[in-house]
This record gives sequence, C-alpha cells and structure tokens, in this order.
Amino acid sequence: MDSQEEPAINDFDVDTSDTIFVEQVQRLHQLTVYGRWLFVGCLWVIIVPVSLWDLRNEFLLWKQYFTWVAVRYALAFHPFAAVGLAFCIGMTVSVLVWQSRNILIGLPQPEKQRLEKQVFRIRQQGSSHPLWKWIIGNW
Repeated sequence: MDSQEEPAINDFDVDTSDTIFVEQVQRLHQLTVYGRWLFVGCLWVIIVPVSLWDLRNEFLLWKQYFTWVAVRYALAFHPFAAVGLAFCIGMTVSVLVWQSRNILIGLPQPEKQRLEKQVFRIRQQGSSHPLWKWIIGNW
C-alpha cells in the first residue's frame, strides 16, 4: 500500500467535453499510430535486408527447385534470419490488428484514459515537453 497509484483522469479536473482537449487526444493517438508504423518501417528497412542477406545462398537453390520444404529447411538452418523475418512480420501484423481494432470498434476505455492523462501531463509540463508542438500546437 506504499506504492502510489496513478490518479484517475477525473481527479485532474479536466473537462473531456472540451473540443480542444478531444482534438489534442486525437492528435496524440494519431502520433502514436505514426510512431508504430515508423517503428515497423524501420524494422523492415534494417532487419529484413540483413535476414535476406543471410538467406542469399538459399535463393540460388530456390531458383533451381523451389519447394516449401526447401524454405522450411532454409529457415531452420538460418535461425537468425528466421527470427528476424518472423519478428518483422509479427510486428507488422500486430500493428495492423491494433489499428484495425481501433478503426472498427474504437479505442478501449483504458487506452482513452491513458491518452487523456498523457495530454494532461503535456499541458502541465508546458512547452518544455518534447511532444508539446505536435499535440498542443498554437492553442
């Protein structure tokens, strides 16, 4: 019971019906979406070429006689390439599922509250916060 709990958003005395506040929360969510896609893009630019380079000798074999067994054995005998490709594909799928859920169903309440708390913290810290100019802007 010594641990401090995060205060609920209602404890901050923030009017969530304020249109400016709602727009700022939406900007923060949009920035989160861009950040996740930037991360996935960086993975594909950095990790995938290294993984494919590790498999370069296997591509010659696949050109001559392609089977799924050859792909399976190539990935089995090149574990770093397999893990790299699996990580990139997994992260891409997870961001796609996360964003699709947000578009189709909407943000879950805990996620909305987390974004609202973050916007409140950005407002409290002021222009010294790194996200100030993207979230708060010229309000």
